[in-house]
Amino acid sequence: MRLDLLLARAAQRLLDAGSPSARLDAEVLLCHVLEVDRTWLYTWGDREADGETEARFETLIASREAGHPVAHLTGEREFWGLSLATSPATLIPRPDTETLVEAALAVAGETGRLLDLGTGTGAVALAFASERPGWAVTGVDLRPEAVALARDNAARHGLGNARFLVSDWFSALDEEGGDARFELIVSNPPYIADDDPHLARGDVRFEPRSALVAAADGLADLRHLVATAQGHLAADGWLMLEHGAGQAAAVREALAAAGYREVASRRDLGGHERISLGRR
Repeated sequence: MRLDLLLARAAQRLLDAGSPSARLDAEVLLCHVLEVDRTWLYTWGDREADGETEARFETLIASREAGHPVAHLTGEREFWGLSLATSPATLIPRPDTETLVEAALAVAGETGRLLDLGTGTGAVALAFASERPGWAVTGVDLRPEAVALARDNAARHGLGNARFLVSDWFSALDEEGGDARFELIVSNPPYIADDDPHLARGDVRFEPRSALVAAADGLADLRHLVATAQGHLAADGWLMLEHGAGQAAAVREALAAAGYREVASRRDLGGHERISLGRR
């Protein structure tokens, strides 16, 4: 079958299965099978697919129909222009989280130290490290498999100014001793309430629940970081936290109550308040 016809048929199947981005999903999966980019696909769509290509593509489309995330099927996702390896052990990097990178870069000079708490694939830490080579970037995660993945992603892009540690929030830094202080501490922590209906929909069904769900209506980890980060911030350092679209007011309140200055929120691509921040 011709590639463009194969693609159209797959896109319709994904649309019927409820995918909100059916055509894009099908294109990404076919490009993955062919090891080409989408420009090639648009240019040479009238070529015939061989039997092996059709079979591999069919397997991926069937998995996507069942709801499996495209990033897990291809093993990678682009974030901040970086191609990052992904796995079911971590959250899939999402475009809205680039708001956190933008906020950090907006206050960062040419040198300093940044800590990324709950780094997952290393997306935020590596995006920042790629833009600020003079900074020492540390990413930590409770899951060893996530840390291994982040280290692989750093090596993939040659970002030697980023290191990754297994740590329960600040624990590994405390064990290292000394008085480690950071000009920037950023985090995309768990912030979804345990009874949120979105947990039964879309890609999050296949992501680690421990990276998604927090107690106290999703606010427990956010409040914990607000309460504990000051002991690891340099003078005038910033704490920046990603949160749910309806949690900004509660996070700003927690920051202000803890004595942070210049408390504010930033909006994501959809116009939702997604990042809240404060200065020590």
